[in-house]
Amino acid sequence: MKLVLGGLGIGVLAGIGAGMVGIGGGLVIVPMLVYLFHLDQHTAQGTSLAILLPPSGLFAFLAYYKTGHVDLKLAGLILVGVLLGGYLGGEWAQQVSGPALRKTFAVCMMLAAINMFFKK
Repeated sequence: MKLVLGGLGIGVLAGIGAGMVGIGGGLVIVPMLVYLFHLDQHTAQGTSLAILLPPSGLFAFLAYYKTGHVDLKLAGLILVGVLLGGYLGGEWAQQVSGPALRKTFAVCMMLAAINMFFKK
């Protein structure tokens, strides 16, 4: 039961984060889409998700799978959670104004930068 609830919980949290602020490489791609391509925040985040999720995840998975470093049962549970969380996060993000979403994204970037700066 712990495996199921933990796997789904991790997946839901990861999916909400991905759906809300386009994380997963989005720290670089989303600002570039906003400032260089002048996309609105919602479109930049959606585009970032479309770019990153299928190709990078598939090839990284295959590299780990070939060497036996994948727990398929746990991965499947997390996947279900990510699908649910990603959908929920994406839906919730549509209810947030562009400026508020951009500020939320900026706070996530600042927290990541502070963590990276002070981590040994």
